[in-house]
Amino acid sequence: MHPFTPMSPILQSTLPVGEEWIYQLKWDGYRVIAKVEDKKVNLYSKKMLSLNTVFPELIEALSVLNGNYILDGEAILLDKSTGKPSFQQLQKRGRMRDTKLIKSAADREPVSYIVFDVLQCGEQNVRKLPFVERNQRLKSLAKDWKHPLYTTDVFNDGEVLWNWVVDQQLEGVVAKKSSSPYREGKHHHDWIKCKTSVQMEVDIVGVLMKEGVVSSLAMSKEGEYFGRISSGLNHSLKQQLALLPTTAKPQDYFDAMPEGLRRTTIHWLNNSLKAAVTGLEVTTAGQLRHPKLISIEGISNS
Repeated sequence: MHPFTPMSPILQSTLPVGEEWIYQLKWDGYRVIAKVEDKKVNLYSKKMLSLNTVFPELIEALSVLNGNYILDGEAILLDKSTGKPSFQQLQKRGRMRDTKLIKSAADREPVSYIVFDVLQCGEQNVRKLPFVERNQRLKSLAKDWKHPLYTTDVFNDGEVLWNWVVDQQLEGVVAKKSSSPYREGKHHHDWIKCKTSVQMEVDIVGVLMKEGVVSSLAMSKEGEYFGRISSGLNHSLKQQLALLPTTAKPQDYFDAMPEGLRRTTIHWLNNSLKAAVTGLEVTTAGQLRHPKLISIEGISNS
């Protein structure tokens, strides 16, 4: 298969509206391109790296399909305790290298492949067809699919879907123009994504430096390490933070140096700072995923 950059939605703060838009769930997993040719299957990541050894259960499921296809979708792993996709558990699978361990994990907790687009049917390249037509072909192709192969539903009311996603604490919604062809990368205005987030208060306890400049901040919540944050940290904040007294020691905040702060240059604040942040979720390791700084108490961000 000729390498390409999968079409990706563009992040916005609000969903577009209008009759030309349809809406789908944003799945929290690994992007997977699947090429099925004469029952031989190859899986590729968003960067066109092979995923064949990572998801053997998907190779097995796709190898029984009749015909030749290129599919685009998301590999997800459901958390048994919540019934929701868990990116952290999927990451554990993605980091495995031992084939025996991978096989054991696949038998114990198989991933699902949520397909949302088809790029080739037989010998026909269908990327130039409108999304609604590609989706019809995908639904026809998938009518006899069984676990772990699925397609994602299409909704016409974005507001209703968004409210449900927020209520269920899922990752977000993708809006797609029904007329959109499949374009590589983000050179388009046809796919838009909106993500949900949680907002909370944390303590900023340390300033991480890189080449003499503030690069990120260490967060604590209820006395436990909560991760590092750099998004939302502008030049003005960095300048002000660099002037704060930093003669404290790591043991002033934590019993042991957190793994995420080892081998870094960090200056510990004499007095922690209250900050408002947002993030997608709190991981099973107790850290905020994709954190973004909103404000720091007592420091202007202008």
